[in-house]
Amino acid sequence: MGSVLTIRGGVPLSGKVPVRGAKNLVPKAMVAALLGNGPSTLRNVPEIKDVEVVTSLLQLHGVEVTKDPVTGDLTMDPKNAKTAASKDIDAHAGDSRIPILLCGPLMHSLGEAFIPDLGGCKIGDRPIDYHLQMLRNFGAVVEKRPGGISLSAPKGLSGAKLELPYPSVGATEQVLLTAVKAVGITELRGAAVEPEILDLIAILQKMGAIISVQTDRVIRIEGVSELTGYNHRALPDRNEAASWASAALVTKGDIYVEGADQKDLTAFLNTYRKIGGAFDVDDGGIRFYHPGGPLNPLVLETDVHPGFMTDWQQPLVVALTQAEGVSIVHETVYENRFGFTEALIRMGANIQVHRECLGSVPCRFGQRNFLHSAVIAGSVQLRGAEIDIPDLRGGFSHLIAALAAEGTSRVTGIELINRGYEHFQGKLEGLGADFDVASGVSAGLR
Repeated sequence: MGSVLTIRGGVPLSGKVPVRGAKNLVPKAMVAALLGNGPSTLRNVPEIKDVEVVTSLLQLHGVEVTKDPVTGDLTMDPKNAKTAASKDIDAHAGDSRIPILLCGPLMHSLGEAFIPDLGGCKIGDRPIDYHLQMLRNFGAVVEKRPGGISLSAPKGLSGAKLELPYPSVGATEQVLLTAVKAVGITELRGAAVEPEILDLIAILQKMGAIISVQTDRVIRIEGVSELTGYNHRALPDRNEAASWASAALVTKGDIYVEGADQKDLTAFLNTYRKIGGAFDVDDGGIRFYHPGGPLNPLVLETDVHPGFMTDWQQPLVVALTQAEGVSIVHETVYENRFGFTEALIRMGANIQVHRECLGSVPCRFGQRNFLHSAVIAGSVQLRGAEIDIPDLRGGFSHLIAALAAEGTSRVTGIELINRGYEHFQGKLEGLGADFDVASGVSAGLR
């Protein structure tokens, strides 16, 4: 059993937290290093579980990965890239969904790839159908094998005209990582254009790729025969920044998020201000704080960039339990992202989830029997509870709720939070949170 966090709530969080490279970019940037003919260096790398997983996957495939002990910079040299044993890759199947993105680079360098059954957060189907269909369009041969999927490119990979039925971030990354060395031109319509996607494009351009982002979600890639290594500083993690912002609001605290970037948080900052939160921006980061007075209810709909990001929704729902009145949140990106509200309800929150689309954004889930809209009535006094963390963002939301609650909460499954939040326990300690950590066995949890 993993660790147990015992949190004594009611203490405003106050102080400074640093935010480094984005979880939604860094592992993909590491995969891109496989495409180069020389070493690549990635800077501003956070110490999170997903980075460990991708480091291991690259090493299994013969990539030499070294970390500067002072700066934390990663250097990746793919000159000895090789095919890895399926049983070794399979050992990582439950840890990450990144392996699917290795397909294109591995087929370019080795002619083949094996992808184990995929893990990741339990927030919906997140099917890999998009990925496999994209790869087939490039000329890949896909075969189901025990424990995973085998891919080969007997005739090489060629550019294609592609269109996504939904602007999937993962499928867009797949196309970029495959098209840059495919023969000919690739045109992707319906692409995701999140800041992390644009940063990945910047990396690939540094390596020698020819990529243009056109209007109306169209990305055009002219394949090249060879790419070099890169030197790049990862953009900051806007999800972590927004999570700490919500923590400041819920606990009536004051948190300076060092490294937070205003331009990638525009939609969040507008919503934060509407709720009643306050923020100050300077060259080094953003200060988020509760200015006093009641919080305001609102109607919120998640959407792909430049809309309100789905990863911002869960921590902010906790803040909405403290708003005076009824709020509505319509989740349009993932079909199963309100499971985390069960724990909030046990803590005293007044939340109802609905199958109907309670909003105006066109939604894929309206007629499909998914609980994807939430009505939150506040304000309520949250109470401490026993909590088992279900996924990354939901888990951080539970932490925020426990920190604001009256009484003591015991939180299990905190290892999931390590996937995306660097040194979160140390950061909580620095912000004055009242908690302690014990192993599951010594805490009597078997």
